[in-house]
Amino acid sequence: MLKGNLFIITAASGAGKTSLVEALLAKDAQIKRSVSHTTRSPRGGEENGVHYHFVTEAQFLETLSAGGFLESADVHSAKYGTSQSAVDTALQAGYDVILEIDWQGAEQVRTLYPQSISIFILPPSVETLQQRLNNRGQDSAEVIAKRVAAAREEMSHVVEFDYVTINDNFDVALLDLMAIIRASRLKLQFQLQRYATLIQKLT
Repeated sequence: MLKGNLFIITAASGAGKTSLVEALLAKDAQIKRSVSHTTRSPRGGEENGVHYHFVTEAQFLETLSAGGFLESADVHSAKYGTSQSAVDTALQAGYDVILEIDWQGAEQVRTLYPQSISIFILPPSVETLQQRLNNRGQDSAEVIAKRVAAAREEMSHVVEFDYVTINDNFDVALLDLMAIIRASRLKLQFQLQRYATLIQKLT
């Protein structure tokens, strides 16, 4: 039996997922974020092994063919994948693990880990999403238009997830995520492991 929870967090680009997860990690040392492998180039400020494992397409395909990815997907002309061994090691060590992946990856993970908990983060409006992407100053108007169109397709899969939060107010959305995680830790299967001696004495 795994000693930690596996959380899938999905959101359209610009919904604030990365900022929320970083704030969550800063508040809770019991959570680990899985660092995905990707074939895309690093963006400004991104570090290899911290934000992503940046690999060549040949390296990615080699790991994929060896069955090393828990999930993989093609997103915006780049490949992304999650190391299964890294996730399993963290879960067995008792950490809760967060996967920041798209709906395709979430679907794959739910098949292998039906006990995983999936959360979708939505923006308060399409206009807000577009504004956030503009404010990044990283992409052209054409690229942003494509990202917004892709976001609408991504958000159509919200009905497949266990929980949904709207990132209109950052602090409220963060509290939502913390509440989901805290509640998951109180499930009987985990409490029986943590407090085996106490429960045995009480019963």
